[in-house]
Amino acid sequence: MTSALLARIAAPADLHTLTEAQLDQLACEMREELIRVVSRRSAHFASNLGVVELCLALHLEFDFTRDRLIWDTGHQVYPHKLITGRASQLETIRSKGGLMGYPNPAESDFDLFMTGHAGCAASTALGLKLGDELMGRPDTFAVAVVGDGALPSGIVFEAMNNAGGLKRPFLLILNDNKMSICPRVGGLANYLDRIRMAPTYNDLNRRVKDWIRRLPLVGGFAERTMQTVKDAVKASVNGGMLFEELGFTYLGPIDGHHLPTLRAYLQKVKKLNGPVLLHVLTDKGRGFAPAEADPVKFHAPQPFQKVEKAGGTVSVAPLKANAPSSKAFTDAVSSALFEAMARDPRVSVLTAAMCEGNKLQKIRDTYPERFFDVGICESHAVAFAAGMAKAGARPVVDIYSTFLQRSYDQIFQEVSLQNLPVLFTLDRAGLVGSDGPTHHGTYDIAWMRIFPHMVVMAPGDGGEVAAMIDFGLSHNGPVSIRYPKTALEVVERLHPPRIELGKAEVLDRQPDGTFLVFGAQVPTALRAAEILRRDHGLRVGVVNARFVKPLDEAVILQTLTESPFVITVEEGCLMGGFGAAVLELANAHRIDTRHVTRLGLPDRFIMHAERDEQLAEVGLDVEGLVRAALEAARAAGFPSHPADLMSAPTASANHQAAGLAAGPAETAMTI
Repeated sequence: MTSALLARIAAPADLHTLTEAQLDQLACEMREELIRVVSRRSAHFASNLGVVELCLALHLEFDFTRDRLIWDTGHQVYPHKLITGRASQLETIRSKGGLMGYPNPAESDFDLFMTGHAGCAASTALGLKLGDELMGRPDTFAVAVVGDGALPSGIVFEAMNNAGGLKRPFLLILNDNKMSICPRVGGLANYLDRIRMAPTYNDLNRRVKDWIRRLPLVGGFAERTMQTVKDAVKASVNGGMLFEELGFTYLGPIDGHHLPTLRAYLQKVKKLNGPVLLHVLTDKGRGFAPAEADPVKFHAPQPFQKVEKAGGTVSVAPLKANAPSSKAFTDAVSSALFEAMARDPRVSVLTAAMCEGNKLQKIRDTYPERFFDVGICESHAVAFAAGMAKAGARPVVDIYSTFLQRSYDQIFQEVSLQNLPVLFTLDRAGLVGSDGPTHHGTYDIAWMRIFPHMVVMAPGDGGEVAAMIDFGLSHNGPVSIRYPKTALEVVERLHPPRIELGKAEVLDRQPDGTFLVFGAQVPTALRAAEILRRDHGLRVGVVNARFVKPLDEAVILQTLTESPFVITVEEGCLMGGFGAAVLELANAHRIDTRHVTRLGLPDRFIMHAERDEQLAEVGLDVEGLVRAALEAARAAGFPSHPADLMSAPTASANHQAAGLAAGPAETAMTI
């Protein structure tokens, strides 16, 4: 990092040593540093370019060593990291052992919550304010910065309703850049657009300034008095009265890229008593023309090279020649949904502000009357889908696993309890790489399988995706299908996969042990089984469970009774997950399970890193499966050393010694 002024900022207090001109220069340097870092590694970009001046103004006008600040969502926190002692580390962002791409209290006392989801900052900031009062700190100020994409979240209005009743000093900043990840949707978006664009406001703004200059009053009194009049009239003209009726003083909209204006309004806020909503207008991608032109593409772009052309224009080029991209599970699911919609006019797709992430653009453009982006309102999405299903439609709720957790109660009350045919497609199930613990789809197996009527399944490879989607849409009840954020691998089969309720797929029955896999680790297990056979003389079979609810009891019970060791494999939490379901089944049938090993995600949060690094960390890569199998084999009485395994007794002898019968071997599948 070579930025002259930025290098001088070790803490927010250092900002006060700079002149106004230097602060403007610092804002430019911060943007250049963001461009430099993000051009080298994929990270959140356009949203951070848009809040540089807002970040500076907040840290200049508040003291967040005692006041409180929460960014919502936290992917716009990079400028905040730059001026809170972490500028020299920014190039490590989202890498293993480096800075998190979201606020992280372990990194800095200036980060209070990990805010990877949207909508909760208003509630937590209000809680901080009241908590400070209870703890004898009544003079602290709490600030929540909420994006306009997050504003429609129901919990935001719950917090505003509460704050309006409490009447405590509290600042809610609406960072209005007309975007979530994709352009915002819904009635509230239209409402904000009217406030932003209304000619009446722009004309009023000019006329009030002229009026103030002509008044025969003295100095600041006239300006303060007329500013209050202007804000009140503006609120009534442009719809700010919505917030006023909730008990907030509404100020704005103001230019979020003009530092003196921001600072003046923040100073004004501190003099007001009660909750305030400050409406700040910003441009996503500000200061980098390609990002301003396409903020969706530059939300979290792949590494790029900045190209300056004649005339001062800027473009980008790939950092290196792009290899043909592999098709991912997300692509396969969106393609299968598109085909299903073409066949069946009852099928519709609902998402929660993740059209781009879930690759639903083709569905949105081809079937706009059957595509519903509800904004960041997951609970509403599920209840909305339940109503559609009750009317006879076949809705698909396509939401990341981690975000679907917000609709837990609606899955219970509106879908499962009613036994309605809603298909849940859970993207990013399992470990997601550099987004880290806020975004891992860790828990859905455990909390989906507890609901009556719910069918819970996962494709073992890319070849099963379309068949599972078709099964889910034909089943007369709720279905959950989870899939990871990774490239497709396809297991070679003699026949296309046929999905039957609660039926597993025995890919390879071998006598020495079995990998019992739920989900996309099936190809990994097949590779591990090949290494075990080739290098260690250990013959381990692979079963693709397909379902965790209902389980294929016949196949699993046979596996438990015939295999000297069984290793369950899942990319989800071990508590309450697939392995736990297998143990429950064994317990119900009084089967000894000391030969069962469960592999999955441990009872801790897995930090940000590359997905391959995370899988290795938790033992779900090929080496981890091989290591677990060797340990299980030794515990089952196989020789202790790999060389000895090559001359180990036959599996049938081991089975006979254990009082078990060897099952017939089946032809192994390859990938």
